[in-house]
Amino acid sequence: MMDETEFLSALRTLPLHPGARQLRDDCALIEIGGETLIFNHDTMTEDVHFRPNADLADVAYKLVAINLSDLASKGAEPVGILLGHSLGGNDGRFIEGLREVTAEFSVPLMGGDTVAATGASTYAVTAVGRATSRPVPSRTSAEIGQGVFVTGPVGRAMLGFEGHPEHLANFNRPRPRLTEGRALAPLVGAMMDVSDGLLLDAFRLANASNVSLALDSTLIPVADPARADECMRWGDDYELLFTAARDVRLPVAATRIGQVEPRGFAPLVLDGEPVLNSAGLGYSHG
Repeated sequence: MMDETEFLSALRTLPLHPGARQLRDDCALIEIGGETLIFNHDTMTEDVHFRPNADLADVAYKLVAINLSDLASKGAEPVGILLGHSLGGNDGRFIEGLREVTAEFSVPLMGGDTVAATGASTYAVTAVGRATSRPVPSRTSAEIGQGVFVTGPVGRAMLGFEGHPEHLANFNRPRPRLTEGRALAPLVGAMMDVSDGLLLDAFRLANASNVSLALDSTLIPVADPARADECMRWGDDYELLFTAARDVRLPVAATRIGQVEPRGFAPLVLDGEPVLNSAGLGYSHG
């Protein structure tokens, strides 16, 4: 069985739409008239992304929110969503969560598909957005000399997963940084959301931009300083990780955690130590 990296490499041998950005980014882009439409697709599976006893209202909310988080990393304004739904769970609760999240972020349902399935439940959403700034931010545009920033602390979702009451919402109902993404889009070099762990996503951004990111762990805001290393690796935080001029006046709250350097023999340098591969840096599929 292929792991995620191997599968993506195989997909890149297929004919790709120019808007696919060589499958090295979070979203696909299509130019239509004077607009740039942005597409993202995410899936959540029982026993992998949520527990079997999870409230399906939370699952529906999170499913839409994580798709909107990818749109946020492009500075996009949501247009609508398409839903893929497996019948058989508490479908009424799923609808309730879907009603809440679509109303909260003004993102209407456009259609989708419903199936009756056996085994673990799987739910998927395709989110469509409209670019508000050009060029649309990507993972590939970090520039040497820029600072590396993150919009908020990491590790809150980890603590929520473990049951800490003050952080439950961070795991069950994350908040996509849509407002922050639109404000940052004209100013950033590269930008992506933190879904699989800050260190792993920084490693990926550096590889995509063919640079090295030098991070200082003492500058990285974490939810629990006593477990800082875990906070940086756990994921599911959906903050925005981006590069920008070090002296830029940012329009949103963010912390500078490092800088972009010429590509050395490691894409990530943490506290002066080169990190040569991504194993153990965060969550990886397969």
